[in-house]
Amino acid sequence: MQYIPNIIFLLVLLAGIGYFSFNIRKVIRNIKLGIPVSVSNKGERLANVGRIAIGQSKMVVRPVSGAMHIVVYLGFIIINIEVLEIIIDGLFGTHRIFSTFLGSFYGVLLGTFEILAVLVFAAVVVFWIRRNVIKLKRFMSKEMTGWPKNDGNFILYFEMVLMGLFLVMNATDVPFQQIDSGNIVSQHIASWFSGTSEGTLHIIERTAWWIHIVGILIFLNYLYFSKHLHIMLAFPNVYFGRVTPQGHFKNNKAVTKEVMMMMDPNVDPFASPPEEEAEETPAKFGASDVMDLTQIQLLNAYTCTECGRCTSECPANITGKKLSPRKIMMDTRDRLEEVGKNIDANKGVFVPDGKQLLGDYITNEELWACTSCNACVEACPVSIDPLSIIMEMRQYLVMEQSAAPNELNGTMTNIENNGAPWPFNQQDRLNWAKE
Repeated sequence: MQYIPNIIFLLVLLAGIGYFSFNIRKVIRNIKLGIPVSVSNKGERLANVGRIAIGQSKMVVRPVSGAMHIVVYLGFIIINIEVLEIIIDGLFGTHRIFSTFLGSFYGVLLGTFEILAVLVFAAVVVFWIRRNVIKLKRFMSKEMTGWPKNDGNFILYFEMVLMGLFLVMNATDVPFQQIDSGNIVSQHIASWFSGTSEGTLHIIERTAWWIHIVGILIFLNYLYFSKHLHIMLAFPNVYFGRVTPQGHFKNNKAVTKEVMMMMDPNVDPFASPPEEEAEETPAKFGASDVMDLTQIQLLNAYTCTECGRCTSECPANITGKKLSPRKIMMDTRDRLEEVGKNIDANKGVFVPDGKQLLGDYITNEELWACTSCNACVEACPVSIDPLSIIMEMRQYLVMEQSAAPNELNGTMTNIENNGAPWPFNQQDRLNWAKE
């Protein structure tokens, strides 16, 4: 009978981790629907992980929200040491197992946890006020209604409850309070329970302990359905983020060869291309659906935190255009999830559903509103690149559907006929100099 709580804990732990693993495998499967990309500059990429993902260097560009995010980030990482202790205690029936090995340092560790818990709680409250009372503009966009808005609040409630349970658990743990080491915050909460019998305190402590660990497992599995999947994906996303200059666009070799052939007077335009050149020509130019994007771009979509920094910096959005880089990433993720569910429903095979990312989720108007200034890429704190997806879909519109705006079609026609963007004959170019 004494081992029943340990068995129950083991089953709950296995169920929580098992369901999380099941969903994460689906995320990996969905990302692999994209086109594989090889990367180089591994040293620079690792340095970016240290500076951007771990060091939070791009978060603190906005000092207030950046500082609060660092508090939550540190609290999340460091307090996980306490979670490890809870898991060991739950499996083996021990109580605060680390205190046996760490001695007086255990008090320092728990004191740090308690201070961080209070700071995290305070930061989360401020985040909630910014979203729901002050209503910052970047949280009030059209794409931030319904589930995206609720999701942001649910996470804040989760974090407040978990931090509160941690402090109550410590405050009602009689042996821990008797040690009088590390209870920097919880000793004050313990006074709320003065006059309560030791048996009742033990029941409260055990209840808080169980709800706390089960809450953490629920939180872990909630990540799959939430924008907060970035807690784990931010690190690989920063690693695979671009390391070339922001203004450097991908060169399509097949198009370059075609242009070079057009400029070479010795090339027979009617001759069939060599076999190796024919193999290099892509079956499709650009992207109209998520399967046409790269695995890195799909990882970007899953990593998006919906913070809106990209959209708040976008000059097209600021001037009233429909483009929102955040919406581009959210739409890409939503379509990818839809494709994944299609595959699940059809035993691992995607059955065409008559829908695609371009048109059903992202409109032509949004794509052509982009100025390709890279402000969104520069603003993203986890190296997401919305512009690359926009440019891929633009290429599809131009090269596969000939659906460029009239202004661009006119420019391209002028370049083809006159060798310049303007509608003037090449022989008349120097007329301005005659006077």
